[in-house]
Amino acid sequence: MHILLVEDDARTAEYASKGLSEAGHVVDVLENGREAMVQCMQTEYDVLVLDRMLPGMDGLALVKALRASGSRTPVIFLTSVSGVDDRVTGLEAGADDYLTKPFAFSELLARVNALARRPATSVETTHLTVADLELDLLKRTVRRGDVSIDLQPREFTLLEVLMRNADRVVSRTMLLEQVWDFHFDPKTSVVETHISRLRAKIDKPFERPLLHTVRNLGYSMHAPR
Repeated sequence: MHILLVEDDARTAEYASKGLSEAGHVVDVLENGREAMVQCMQTEYDVLVLDRMLPGMDGLALVKALRASGSRTPVIFLTSVSGVDDRVTGLEAGADDYLTKPFAFSELLARVNALARRPATSVETTHLTVADLELDLLKRTVRRGDVSIDLQPREFTLLEVLMRNADRVVSRTMLLEQVWDFHFDPKTSVVETHISRLRAKIDKPFERPLLHTVRNLGYSMHAPR
């Protein structure tokens, strides 16, 4: 694993980095929080081990800045502060684990290895793209190329479901459940009507169709093959 250790106490930094290196890990060592922030923007690490109190930028501010930037790298705080409120503050800031000084190296190693085994935190998708069609879930906007497309709320939801399942067939039943919350067949052409309206907006004005009918199965969103 590639580990960044940020610790301004030289003896602690040497003790921890030597042990982690002997355990087979690659360890970068820094003593300044602001330098660590820059380093994290340039290098991808598997685990960060941070002192809570650092010059330049303290560990708490560093973790908050990393999380705000979208980083999901696991973080362990090393700290001489053992109060419950301080641990809670660190965890709420985005840290994954806490180890109080003085610590046994075997415990640090076990915690580092445990964090590295965790599955990566999934990041919620805010943009969906199929070919040149883009859907922004936060702004609730749709564009195809340079053209902005105005959709009604139900059309937007329908398109979202189709784009989330790009290159797969989405059945009429699935659309009834996910778009209209129908768990029965209403015996109407509501799906077909909305598909037709959606197609008129996202396909017909453009050269390449993206929304395809799959006979007797449903619909599929994909670029022409």
